[in-house]
This record gives sequence, C-alpha cells and structure tokens, in this order.
Amino acid sequence: MYSQLYFDYNATSPCAKEVVDVMLPHFHEDFGNPSSSHHPYGWLAKSAVEEATMTIAKTLGVSTNSLIYTSGSTESINMVLKGVARKMKSKGKHIITTKAEHKAVLDTCAFLEEDSFEVSYLDVGSDGLVPMDKFKATLRPDTILVSVLYANNETGNIQPLDEIAALTKKNGSLLFSDTTQALGKIDLTQVLGLVDFACFSGHKVYGPKGIGLVYIKDNPDGNRLPSFIQGGGQQKGQRGGTINTPLIVGFAKAIELAYENLKEETTRLESLRNQLEIGLLKIELTVSNNKTAQRLPNTVHVSFPFVDGANLLTALSRQIAVSNGSACNSASVEPSHVLLAMGIERSLAYASLRLGIGRYTTESDIEKAIEIVTNEVTKQRESNILWERR
Repeated sequence: MYSQLYFDYNATSPCAKEVVDVMLPHFHEDFGNPSSSHHPYGWLAKSAVEEATMTIAKTLGVSTNSLIYTSGSTESINMVLKGVARKMKSKGKHIITTKAEHKAVLDTCAFLEEDSFEVSYLDVGSDGLVPMDKFKATLRPDTILVSVLYANNETGNIQPLDEIAALTKKNGSLLFSDTTQALGKIDLTQVLGLVDFACFSGHKVYGPKGIGLVYIKDNPDGNRLPSFIQGGGQQKGQRGGTINTPLIVGFAKAIELAYENLKEETTRLESLRNQLEIGLLKIELTVSNNKTAQRLPNTVHVSFPFVDGANLLTALSRQIAVSNGSACNSASVEPSHVLLAMGIERSLAYASLRLGIGRYTTESDIEKAIEIVTNEVTKQRESNILWERR
C-alpha cells in the first residue's frame, strides 16, 4: 500500500471489496456469454445481467429499458452526442454546451463541428454556473441538443438543471447532462427526471473501471439512439458487442452500496469537506473556487497566489495524492479550462489544487492534509521574491 494520503477521489475510487467479491465468480465459474441462449452457461450470465440491471434501475428510480452499458462515461458521452446529432440532423445542426464541460464533451463537440454541426460554447459566471439570460438567448429553433455538466468534476459546483431543463423542453430541444461525478455522492432521482440523457462511470463510485452507463429517458416519443457500435445487435441494437457480465454485476453492487447510506455519507463528507476548506483558507491569500451553495459534498478546489503550481504538485506527491484538475486532461500543461472559463486569471489557475475526499477519508487524514499543504505552500513562497515584495 502507498504511504501517501489519498485526496483524488474525483479522479477515481478504489474498488470496494464487496464489489470485487460479487464479480469474481463471473470470471471463472459463471463465465458464460449472456447472448448464448442455448445452454445454462448463457442463461446464468443473462440472468446475472438482468438482475444487476434491475438493481441499478430500482436504485436510481428509472426503467430497466432506459439503461445501456458502455465502457465508461467518455464512450457514453460520445454515444449520446454523436447519436443525437445523427438522429436529429434533419431538424437542425445546432448544439449548446458550456466552456466548463469535461473534455470528453468538448472534444466530441469539436469533432461534430468538423462534420458541419454548429456548437455554441456558453461562458459561465465566476461561480461556474450558466447565466440563464445567456442560455435563453442562445436557444434557437434548430437547437437539437443542450449538453450541461451537472456537477463539475473540478470545482464541484452544481448547475441549476431545473431551470435549464424547463427552457430546453420549452424550446423543443433534448437535454443531456454528464452526471458522472455526482453518482454516489448525491441523490440523482430528481435530476434523471429532468434530462433526456445522462451518463455514469463505475470507477467513480467504488466500482470497477471499464464499465459505464448511458441513461436514455424511456418515454412514448422515444429517445432511442442509432446504433453506436455495430456487431451483434446487443443492448436493443444500440451498442453491439459481448456484454461484460462481471463488470456490470460489480457496477450494480457499487451503486447499491452507495445508496444504502447515501444521506449519512453525504453529511459525513460535507463535514470533512468544510473542515478541509476552512483549514486551507487559513493559508494567507488562499482563494476558494467552490462558489456555489449547491456543490458536491466531497470537493475542495483552492488557488494559492505566489506559488508555482507544477512545483507544488511535485512536492506534495511525496505525501499526498492530489491533482490540479481532471485526470482525463492530465497531459496538458495548460491551466484548467474550467477555471479560465470562470474568469480566473491564468497565473492563479496554474497555482490551484483539487482535493477530493471519499468513503475512506478520516478526520485524521483531513488534519494531516491541511498541515502538509500549509507547510509546502509556505516553503514554496519563501523562495519566491514576488511573495516578499507583495
């Protein structure tokens, strides 16, 4: 086991032992293909997938017909955005999203722009939220899809999805929300009632990597998407390929465990988050980038003026696992696009940390983290002549 404290739960979470335990039999005992309909091996696998799907649907308060399994949220995002574009292009080719979306959305939108679709990238306010007046003004008769990240993976700020949904529906457009970061941290029942599409990823909720979900609202009008992966006609013809029984079973268990004591865990995380944020804000001139009352219970995002962010991360990595933003954008040397979209100046965006806490974080871990970050920021500033002349 690593000696560092783990404060990067927004990047990924450890697979819970209970999840591993339910997956193991499906690797070497009940290993059949769910599509094999002529023998017990296939029947058992199909039954396991159906039971897991029922568990997920019941837990999230949705229909089993509304769930499509993918390899994770990045694939889910591609499936929804490209699928809606392909299905609705006869109505229009205009898509609305925000500059603070996950890179999976932004990169897919850039791909669609190359295919003659028009994408409007909305600015967000200093709080990271979509200004409703700008959003309303951007909607057009040919707007086929609105894509808005529900809970930001970097700052934890939560969008007013009820207002966005009302305006989107009134305009006759479809609404997709990346809900990956919120699963297992807050109840999504109301959110899933607002949107036409959503997505999830197993490894964010103490489940396995390599498994995700697309939620497609099951309604009389039909939001069925065109086939995204061809070959075999699995999953109602919308995603071909052998269904991954062990990962699906594990994902279902992870979601079930998360919802068993969701309210209690949310309260615990909020308490630890507040303790962490208060402690870090005692560092002189520290700025919090969590600007909204509605925010994830586990996320703290702070900026430290007069500190080199790269040097700070390198120094901290010896004792604590943290990040400066999305793990999916870790190869970039640029500051967080989310912070820039919020109007935070580049120098301050460079000197930022995201700390995500989780199921195994303790109060002692919080105290140690505050001490480690405080000491390192102080040390970094001592060698900065601008700090002396501030």
